[in-house]
Amino acid sequence: MKYLIFGNGYIGNKFKGALGEDAEITGVDIGNIDEVRNVLDEKNPDVIINCAGKTGKPNIDWCEDHKEETMYSNVTGPLVLAQACFDKGIFMVHLGSGCIYQGDNEGKGFSENDVADMKKIPSFYSLTKFISEYMLKQFPVLQCRLRMPLDSHRSPRNFITKITNYEKVINESNSMTVIDDLIDATIKLIEKRKTGIYNVTNPGSITHKEILDMYKELVDPDFEYILMDLDELAKVTKAGRSNCILNTDKLKKEGIYLPEIHEAIRGVLKNYK
Repeated sequence: MKYLIFGNGYIGNKFKGALGEDAEITGVDIGNIDEVRNVLDEKNPDVIINCAGKTGKPNIDWCEDHKEETMYSNVTGPLVLAQACFDKGIFMVHLGSGCIYQGDNEGKGFSENDVADMKKIPSFYSLTKFISEYMLKQFPVLQCRLRMPLDSHRSPRNFITKITNYEKVINESNSMTVIDDLIDATIKLIEKRKTGIYNVTNPGSITHKEILDMYKELVDPDFEYILMDLDELAKVTKAGRSNCILNTDKLKKEGIYLPEIHEAIRGVLKNYK
């Protein structure tokens, strides 16, 4: 099977590394229909994986001040890419986000069928991810939602690297995604030719404090951190942050079982050191 990955960034390159010679990666503008059609004609893939989009640098606050660019990358781009794939009969995978919810949905976690409350969508970034997801779910596209991606390699995009470099951190419970597990699950869903939305997070939830305590135990015994509450965070950020828990039952029904999040992060940190 021949893959073409859109988005020459953190997660796009992780997919390329895992898929090896079966995949190529492209940095073409996914909002430009001519560029997209040209590269599809040239590479003729069986499957495309869209890892392109704007998350903002150094964080999603950037998106609040760059709404046009964020909308173009996160809404226009995926829809243009979808149209080009439909025209050529190419199977499309889109990496979405679970950062459209708040809370734990009364202990159940948010499923793929739970519609996000527009009043609680915390940021412009999250809004764009919600809009593209809503539009794409009308069509035969596989959408894999991830949250707070992390892995064993130091990177500004790695959630572990991020929180260990913050002066202060919040201590909220969240669903998170280990990238190696994301890739494994996505490939299995592609092989099954599944479409629709799937929450691809490791089962369970974990707090920032739990991760940092593991980091101190496994990576750096001298590491120190300071906690802050959400009110304090709101004073130093432009955009709200999503803190939520996703339900992973749908993925399990496909026979895809990812490691529980505490177990998974402990393994990641051992290699991170």
